[in-house]
Amino acid sequence: MTYFKHHVFFCTNERDDGAKCCGASGGQAMRDYTKKKIKALDMNGEGKCRINSAGCMDRCSEGPLLVVYPEATWYTYVDEEDIDEIITEHLQNGRVVDRLLLK
Repeated sequence: MTYFKHHVFFCTNERDDGAKCCGASGGQAMRDYTKKKIKALDMNGEGKCRINSAGCMDRCSEGPLLVVYPEATWYTYVDEEDIDEIITEHLQNGRVVDRLLLK
């Protein structure tokens, strides 16, 4: 049994050299949005969801990205609507959002 049903990690890494990175693509803002939304839906805490920031996940060219554990499902996203779909479909209903999966 895991402590959290879902543990979501958002890459929020920033690169100093100007290379593509999740931080420059809104990673922190989307993590903050998701954390607030999960709390508003009363989905946070033990046995529920945990939303965290993560450093570089070495998939910079595919970002911005997040990964949901324990399933190890990797997603990319563009905007809040994509995040809302991940929350509704994956975190609430247990269905993978195929169109947002990293290839």
